[in-house]
Amino acid sequence: MILTTVCHPYPRVRRRWIQPNSESATLKWKGLRWLHLYWRSSSNPEEESILYSNRAACHLKDGNCTDCIKDCTSALDLVPFVVKPLLRRASAYEALEKYPLAYVDYMTVLQIDGSVTAALEGINRMTRALRDSLGPEWRLKVPSVPLVPVSAQKRWDYLPSENHKETAKIKSRETTTAKNRVPSAGDVERARVLKEEGNELVKKGNHKKAIEKYSESLSFSNLESATYSNRALCYLVLKQYKEAVKDCTEALRLNAKNVKAFYRRAQAYKALKDYKSSLADISSLLQIEPKNGPAQKLRQEINQNLN
Repeated sequence: MILTTVCHPYPRVRRRWIQPNSESATLKWKGLRWLHLYWRSSSNPEEESILYSNRAACHLKDGNCTDCIKDCTSALDLVPFVVKPLLRRASAYEALEKYPLAYVDYMTVLQIDGSVTAALEGINRMTRALRDSLGPEWRLKVPSVPLVPVSAQKRWDYLPSENHKETAKIKSRETTTAKNRVPSAGDVERARVLKEEGNELVKKGNHKKAIEKYSESLSFSNLESATYSNRALCYLVLKQYKEAVKDCTEALRLNAKNVKAFYRRAQAYKALKDYKSSLADISSLLQIEPKNGPAQKLRQEINQNLN
């Protein structure tokens, strides 16, 4: 028989006698005891977060998904963007058939580490379930995936790892490595979110900040032609014409029919007084879209400079 404590950070603590009838119950009792001790004597959020996460694992093993979600949420409130509580909460949401919330947690894990097999498999299951239940436009009906800051990813190299291999593998993304590897599913999603943030900044006229967002997006996945052509627009507005030419060239390498890239590079060449190159780009654009009004107007302007 073990004297256990119904754990809560209040002065009065109710005690009762229970007989642990499983390994998970014993572990849960230990978790309750440790949490009570930490509430009384410790102010270390990382250690307390791990205790919540470990107790959540016991709840999940017992099929108590509601309490598992509560403990995982408490762990993440203390230290955000930790793989284990995110995975455990995702599993609990999935078991309760709360597929949109499970999808968000699995996708968040992939932003932290795109190689976590449990998250990749979870995303595949959630994608099928959400498509079946919400239809082909299901992505528009799920909550937005929170953006994991790079600083948070770097921090995990110094936190306790709960002795799990997945956590030990987490490393910060470096911009210089983006071109040397195939982006993971998590990288692609993170790049998409960053690109959309850049688009919103452009709408607000904040082109310098937008360039930062597009650059960060490209550090995770440099395979999106539109991201380069969008950043080129910002360079044009800021009169950084050579940078605009470079980005448009890269955009066209990825998508030879990117009309915006042709148009913006033609604008940049015109500003640099390279009228022949500008005219060549406009001619290429008009072969794709013969009735493009802005391109026809720009061609007239270029011809005037050439004559």
